[in-house]
Amino acid sequence: MEQTPARLMALPSWLLTQTATHTHRLVQEELARSGARGHHYRVLATLEEFGPASQATVGRHAGVHLSDVVAALNELAELDLVERAPDPQDRRRNVITITPAGRRQLKKLDKRLAEAQEELLAPLSPEEREQFTQVLARLLSHHER
Repeated sequence: MEQTPARLMALPSWLLTQTATHTHRLVQEELARSGARGHHYRVLATLEEFGPASQATVGRHAGVHLSDVVAALNELAELDLVERAPDPQDRRRNVITITPAGRRQLKKLDKRLAEAQEELLAPLSPEEREQFTQVLARLLSHHER
């Protein structure tokens, strides 16, 4: 195994980037086992938590660009995991709703992501995991302002 320069190992930004690369791979592999992608999970989780919404609203809540939301919704609709219906208040807009099959798929994906989290955080104790998650959430919150 190649050694990493000490000056890189001392940079939180470098450590976060390297960890994010591994995390992305773990998550993508787990989701792929259920025939899903990250955008699928984010869209289904958003609809489950916030209820029916327009494509644009789903994208904003899920943190997914509108063009990617449309592609994800097309894929999810083909699998009957979401339904599109015209908005009764504005016929030019669609309202997206998660289906019962979508809720079942979301539960499967939750289990897959729990496995990815377990692998990612394996070297940490339960207390360290909680602390790590809180610190990351605080950093993210600060930089999203």
